[in-house]
Amino acid sequence: MKIINFSESNSILNQYVSEIRNVEVQNDRLRFRRNLERIGEIMAYEMSKTFTYSVKDIQTPLGIAKVSTPDNQLVISTILRAGLPFHQGFLSYFDSAENAFVSAYRKYKDTLKFDIHVEYLASPRIAGKTLIITDPMLATGGSMELSYQAMLTKGKPSEIHVACIIASQAAVDFIASKFPEDRTTIWCAAIDPEIDSHSYIVPGLGDAGDLAYGEKE
Repeated sequence: MKIINFSESNSILNQYVSEIRNVEVQNDRLRFRRNLERIGEIMAYEMSKTFTYSVKDIQTPLGIAKVSTPDNQLVISTILRAGLPFHQGFLSYFDSAENAFVSAYRKYKDTLKFDIHVEYLASPRIAGKTLIITDPMLATGGSMELSYQAMLTKGKPSEIHVACIIASQAAVDFIASKFPEDRTTIWCAAIDPEIDSHSYIVPGLGDAGDLAYGEKE
């Protein structure tokens, strides 16, 4: 299984990650959402380099141009609600992709213990297609794994790309143990060392959904 950690190299993506982490910038929700989107756009570009390509004949006003374009049938899946701007970043580049949406949430038993529930799934068939599952924050990996299992009711994808902005090392290890090793790539803007007793990523950035859309009751 291939794991891509963009923070290990220098690019403008790191600037956007620094801004979504920064408590002095986070109060600007528009900027926060746009930065999630920008990170998705950059990841989509880098991910596109791994696709299968073939040369097509393109009719221009003056002749035929041969252009190498991707052949993958893409399905972009996102975990609601914080994933929406990140998802849009991918969709801006993969504009012909099909889309899937999963509602997964933590149901707390007490302040520390919780179960993860998948409540809603809207998805096309994914059999033989390239599945991209996006979620900005990968804390434990539980929501991602359950969402993937829900997606499998729509078929078996040919390859899987797990895309997140900030992940804990524990979550990356968990996903690596649960997803098909030969068909999965994990893409992270940054991998943080730990999660706290509430299963929040440290240093992380806080609650991405609240920062993007406001606090919920």
